[in-house]
Amino acid sequence: MYIPRAIEASIQKLVATFPVLLITGPRQVGKSTLLTHMATPDRKIVTLDDPDIRLLAKMDPALFLQRFSPPVLIDEIQYATELLPYIKMSVDRSQRNGDFWLTGSQSFVMMKNVSETLAGRVGIINLLGLSTREIKGLPSRVFTTDANQLMDRLPNAPKQDINDLFSRIFKGSMPRLYANEAVDWETYYRSYVDTYLKRDIKDLTQVADEMSFFQFMTVVAARTAKPIVYEEIASETGISAPTAKKWLSLLVSSHIIALIQPYQNNVLKRVTKMPLMHFLDTGLCAYLLKWGNSEALEKGAMSGAFFESYVFSEIYKSYLNAGKEPPLYYYRDKDKKEIDLLIYENGTLFPIEIKKSASPNRDATKHFHVLDPVETPERFGELARTKTLIGPGAVICMALDLLPIDGKNWIVPAWLI
Repeated sequence: MYIPRAIEASIQKLVATFPVLLITGPRQVGKSTLLTHMATPDRKIVTLDDPDIRLLAKMDPALFLQRFSPPVLIDEIQYATELLPYIKMSVDRSQRNGDFWLTGSQSFVMMKNVSETLAGRVGIINLLGLSTREIKGLPSRVFTTDANQLMDRLPNAPKQDINDLFSRIFKGSMPRLYANEAVDWETYYRSYVDTYLKRDIKDLTQVADEMSFFQFMTVVAARTAKPIVYEEIASETGISAPTAKKWLSLLVSSHIIALIQPYQNNVLKRVTKMPLMHFLDTGLCAYLLKWGNSEALEKGAMSGAFFESYVFSEIYKSYLNAGKEPPLYYYRDKDKKEIDLLIYENGTLFPIEIKKSASPNRDATKHFHVLDPVETPERFGELARTKTLIGPGAVICMALDLLPIDGKNWIVPAWLI
């Protein structure tokens, strides 16, 4: 069963603009399924997972492109980056947009080659797992804290109680788990991790020991929704801090996690510089940490962190699905004042607090005031042109309805994002 993807409109725009389309993302999020669904009957479809076809692509790229001439969809392009110069020559000759559709999982292997060889010729899309709105068959929109736009969502958004929401968080976002209810969750994620370690990670010179890397992934999973301290991760994993940093970059490049940078402003003097980390698939995170079911996860000590990572990933995906780079940051200072998420757009900051609570009070927004100085930089010896506005804020939680906290901030139910 094909589940329509919100990113289809963004893909159509890129196909009309560039000769080459490249979709990257984690394994099994539906990259080839999506493009196969969108392909017209005249587009050839070929996968480099096939060893014979891969050998032809690597040994004789020119002959490969004679056999699989455009328009063509080439799946798993990272296995034969030798094709890229020949694709460049082909599109330079034809000058046709949309000739080549490419997919790739190992972006840390191929992106350097793509950017150097196909510069100006390729449109790149990052695809993640399913969003809740895709699962529910709802229109996808970029998340906003604007009350009017949030109210526009209310009529079509089905409400979820805490049990429904944590079932979704525990299950994760992989399309196969929703397309086929008979697929066993634990078996699926065990196979997923095994494939990731053996096919993606094993090829990298930075990782000599699969089991050490698996232990590293588990240690990182236990820190979802927390600032990254490389020394602590290294100590628990038995590796050096530089190695921990390298391995973490592999998880970022393969879209297993996202690192959120702290918001920086010259007026805010006491901001910490540690990035914040979120697992992008809460189901994978739950598997690594051996949670057995959604009820245990909801009652466990990490339920708040899982809820926060889930909310983050939904907002993050809302931007990617619209073809936009997520303008997301967080705030944490040396006085331990925190704001879980900041959206920065058009010179305006929109603060967001994320709480696994059904009835947060005004204290939930108490740290929003730390941003006040950015609206009056001249008072702190900074140039007036660096002024940043503070827009409406939100507390995303388990509330039953969309409600105002005060004149500027709103309680936003998690099922509304």
